[in-house]
This record gives sequence, C-alpha cells and structure tokens, in this order.
Amino acid sequence: MAAHELSSTEFFADRSPATPLAAAETVYCFSILAEAEPGVMPRVLELFAKRGLVPTRWHSDVTGREGRDLSIDVQVNGLDVTTGDYIARCLRQVFQVETVLTSQKHIARNA
Repeated sequence: MAAHELSSTEFFADRSPATPLAAAETVYCFSILAEAEPGVMPRVLELFAKRGLVPTRWHSDVTGREGRDLSIDVQVNGLDVTTGDYIARCLRQVFQVETVLTSQKHIARNA
C-alpha cells in the first residue's frame, strides 16, 4: 500500500503505548518564500509577537539567483491549527511575501 493511501488510524497504529497521539504536542510549521529585503523578517515576526508567541525555531537563508529570495522556516510549539491557519493567511498578505506553506508535526511530551 502506498504511503498516501494510509488512513490516520493505520498511520498511528505503530505508535508505542508510551507516546499516544493524545500525549503529543503539536508543532505548527511555516515555510515562507519572500523577496530578500530588510523589512520582511520584522514584518513576519510581528505576526507572532503581537499574539504573544515566540517561535521555538527560526531559520532563514538568502537564496535564489543573485540572492534575491529569502527562505524563512518558522516553528511554533503548541499552536492550535485554527490560529496557525489564520497566521498563515496573514503572512500571505505581507508585502514581499510570495509563498507560505504550512504543516504540523507531533512530538512526544516530556513527562
């Protein structure tokens, strides 16, 4: 069976009883492609800061031909899907932001 055909029940069937999905913390991930301009990073960070959120990970690289693109990867622990989706919509409206992709991952909570 191809991986894309697995249901969520089948996918998580391998999880050990020590780390059930309910005990996992959700990490909301944003992948942003923008023009490499000085004002982009503060405008992106502002969307998190005005909600009292501090990203747990932030990585950015100047990429593309002649360094014209800026790639930013941001992760926020414990962010619910509704708020994460709203922030993604806001990011897509930021001047000089071209693309915003999102995903969520689950990590085991430390007891």
